Amino acid sequence: MENEFYRDYKERVIPALREQNGYKNLNQVPKLEKVVINTSVGSQSDIKQALEEAKAELALITGQKPAETRAKKSISNFKLRKEQAIGAKVTLRGSHMYEFMERLIKAALPRIRDFRGVSPKGFDGNGNYTLGVSDQSIFPEVELDKIKRNIGFDVTIVTTARTNEEAKSLLSEMGMPFSDRPKKPVAAAA
Repeated sequence: MENEFYRDYKERVIPALREQNGYKNLNQVPKLEKVVINTSVGSQSDIKQALEEAKAELALITGQKPAETRAKKSISNFKLRKEQAIGAKVTLRGSHMYEFMERLIKAALPRIRDFRGVSPKGFDGNGNYTLGVSDQSIFPEVELDKIKRNIGFDVTIVTTARTNEEAKSLLSEMGMPFSDRPKKPVAAAA
């Protein structure tokens, strides 16, 4: 069965982007390639317990088993050893990716207190967007009374867009709420 979010992409977003950007070929229209959710617990005092909790939360949010990420080198100030497990990540593709994006855009982001949109500065120059989430409790799957510690994570949305403008128009058409706040004027020094 086809996901409603993906059906909306095919029926509404693709024609809108073709009209907006003048794409002649259907394959020129940017699309989502994958979504990577990444977390790190390297600074916690009890890394093993924190890592297990982070992996359980990521599995609950994404519906997939997370892979452990390991330290690339030893850093004595942070009490890190090379190859020590310090984080977890999940890569979503296909229907899982569209289901996650629908929950992120329609359910999780609106639950953030005083939410005025996500920053339009998270693009990397190649059409990919990264968004930081400081608390896992914005997702409806997470039960608030079972949270032992706040786990922040990064959500990286990888697209086939070649420029930031193409990627922003794709994500905007899909419903990503970008903030359009004007920049604050810099106060003159007295």
